This record gives sequence, C-alpha cells and structure tokens, in this order.
Amino acid sequence: MINYNPKEWFTFIFKLHKADTFRQLLPLLFSISIYVGIVAYLEIEFFKLGDESHLKNITVMHGMLGFVISLLLVFRTNTAYERWWEGRKLFGSLTNNSRNLAIKLRAILPVDNEVIRNEFQQIIIEYAFALKRHLRGHQRNSEYFTSKINVVEGSHKPNYIAILLFKKVQELQVNGVLTSEQLLFLNNELSSFTDICGACERIKNTPIPFSYSVFIKKFIFFYVMTLPFGYVFTLGYLSIPIVVFVFYVLASLELIAEEIENPFGTDSNDLPLNQICKNIQKNIQDIL
Repeated sequence: MINYNPKEWFTFIFKLHKADTFRQLLPLLFSISIYVGIVAYLEIEFFKLGDESHLKNITVMHGMLGFVISLLLVFRTNTAYERWWEGRKLFGSLTNNSRNLAIKLRAILPVDNEVIRNEFQQIIIEYAFALKRHLRGHQRNSEYFTSKINVVEGSHKPNYIAILLFKKVQELQVNGVLTSEQLLFLNNELSSFTDICGACERIKNTPIPFSYSVFIKKFIFFYVMTLPFGYVFTLGYLSIPIVVFVFYVLASLELIAEEIENPFGTDSNDLPLNQICKNIQKNIQDIL
C-alpha cells in the first residue's frame, strides 16, 4: 500500500508511480490516438464530409450513453472500494481479537509459567502470518519463529493453527490450569479467528461477476471507438487528444476497481498485510 500525504496536490500531478494507470494504458492510448487520427483524416481530407452528413448527429447518442456509462463506473468503483474497506475492517478485527485473547490469557494463566505463555504467543502471532500467506496463495511454513509450526503441504494452514490453539486451551482445562468458566471466557476470541478467515476467503474467492466486468469493458471500448465519428465535425484534429483523454479517464476507473476488488494481494493499492501482521506480532509480544 502506498503511504502519501493527501495535501500534496502538485506532487501527485507531476509524478508517475508504479500504480499510475497512465503507465499501464500508454500503449492503448497511443493506439487510440492513431485510430482517431485516421478517422479524422478520412472524414476531413478523403471523404470531405460536410455539415450535411448525418454522422455529425452521433454526438447525441454519446451524450445519452455518457450518463449510463458514468452510473456503471460509479457502481463498479463503489463496489470494489467496499470490498477493499471490508478487508481492512476484517484485519482490524483480527488485530483487536488477538490483543483481547492475549490480555485474557495474561490475566488467567499462572504468572510463573513462561512456557505456556510463549506457546500461546507463538500460535497467536503465527495465525496472522498464516492467514496472510493463505490469502496470497503462498504455501510456506512459519516465517519468524525458531520453533516452526509445520503444516502438511496443501492443507488449510489457518485452520490447522486454529485447531492447535483450541487443543492447547482444552489441554489446559483438562489439566486444571483453566476452569470451565475461563474456557467460556476465551471462546469468543478463539472462534473469531475462523470467522475472520472465512469472511476474507469470501472476498477473495468471489470476484465481480464475469459477464458484468466484460460488459463494462465492451461498453467503454465501443463508446470510445465511436466518439471520433461525430466529434471530428466540430473539433477537427483536436478530437485526437480529447478522445484519448476520455478513454484514459474511463479505462482508469475500471483499472482502479480491478486492482482494489481483491485487497489481499501485493499490488500498490492493496492492504498492507505485512505491516498489520508485524503490528500484531509486536502487540502480542508486549502483552505476553
């Protein structure tokens, strides 16, 4: 995720960064400028179409369709941002629930039993990193600890670590370290890990419907491709930069929506999962 100062207007205007859509769209922008130039040449120089041509009235259609395409893109962008923000809220909940579980364990567990505290510290922290790797499709084992939590290859690592956590708590209850009331006291935080994992998987595994995404792309393409036929009559060769700019705006909105609809990836505007997991690690180590 890109950290920035929203008050620096001029820095944003004149700076190209990795996530800038202009860099990604540059080949298409160049191709469209050539296309519009050819259309303008044919209408003005070759066919010498004048004001009597009916093609000049095509701008009426663009005016009506422009309102429709703006509504579609607003809905598309808002839907993608809702998915991004929901993902951020879920990892915020993971942070809070990890802290709450650690605070409760510190209050409940015997002060002199450092071994049990260290085990819980390792398992809670590792769950956050395992969930991050799971959502990004990585299959590595533990990243940060000398005592590795090894998982069978291809298995669901967050579920495996959640099972370890439940087993550890149940073992303490059987051995008399925890009472039944204290076990119920910890249950909400223990269950919340799997709930958060399932909600994140729902976002990751349920993209925008294919037909909807394809329709928007086709709509943008045919809308822009027909723009020069009408605007050449009033703008002449000036229609080249104008049509290119219109395409840049419309296509950029679609690219931004595509990038943020899966907030758990490694794109520039995705969630800073590494930093969130490191914050969880620091907080749990401070508490336990």
